[in-house]
Amino acid sequence: MAKKKEKKKKELTKDDLLKLEIAKELGLDDRIKEVGWGGLTAKESGRIGGVMTSRKRKDKKEDK
Repeated sequence: MAKKKEKKKKELTKDDLLKLEIAKELGLDDRIKEVGWGGLTAKESGRIGGVMTSRKRKDKKEDK
């Protein structure tokens, strides 16, 4: 019988934290916990990415 490989927990980056925050705001956090990021539709993933991009641009603009 083959040994089951354990996934290493990677350290969360700023982008990962932002992605989780936005997913929670959109009400997708429970679904992500159940089925993972791969279980989201393209529309849901795109929405998260779009909001991330908007926030990054806004933050960058405010820093200048």
